[in-house]
Amino acid sequence: MKKQIKKPVYKRVVLKLSGEALQGREQGLDHKIVVSIARQLKAATQVGVQLACVIGAGNIFRGMQAVHEGMDRVTGDYIGMLATMINSLALQDALEKEGVHTRVMTAINMEELAEPYIRRRAIRHLEKGRIVIFACGTGNPYFTTDTAAALRAIEIDADAIFKATRVDGIYSGDPLKDKTAKRFTRINYLTVLKKQLKVMDTTAISLCMDNKLPIVVFDLTRHGNIERAVRGESIGTVVS
Repeated sequence: MKKQIKKPVYKRVVLKLSGEALQGREQGLDHKIVVSIARQLKAATQVGVQLACVIGAGNIFRGMQAVHEGMDRVTGDYIGMLATMINSLALQDALEKEGVHTRVMTAINMEELAEPYIRRRAIRHLEKGRIVIFACGTGNPYFTTDTAAALRAIEIDADAIFKATRVDGIYSGDPLKDKTAKRFTRINYLTVLKKQLKVMDTTAISLCMDNKLPIVVFDLTRHGNIERAVRGESIGTVVS
């Protein structure tokens, strides 16, 4: 008998990656890690999901740290947005070398590098089986890439946001510091906000809550977890 392939639970998702996810031991990009993530994304799309990505830039530039050191907040935020383009292009290159058709769409016009973000065009790319990478956040200062991921997910009618981290879900405390911290399998938006659990920023959580968009938080470092999340397997924590 042929092995039955479990269909994806989610038809369309936005994957939120931190910039640190692309980083090795030192700041910057680790090519091997980028390639590994690209291969996981390829495997996920082969299940049948339409996949978009939003990447942070903490591996290249930390805007808030620069602000604390005296930089203007707006300037710092724009530098961070530009840094997300570097990560987006690196992931696009790795994906295309794996044979995956990809489009980078940017909230700040850079015609030589990427397409401008147009909602209908982004949806059309997804329908054609391309992975879409949303670069430069929302294009506005004072908004994080978490908020950009929530906004884009709502705009393109995604079924969920996948928040890929370095821990296997949301805990009641820092699992690295508190051995008694317990992992939640499911949790509601209000509890996340009230307990100030560091999943995504409060603006992003509020956007998801207002639009009933679930957030799936899981460990990116375990190979194959993106595909498992797409299939609806019980990994990490679901915020709903």
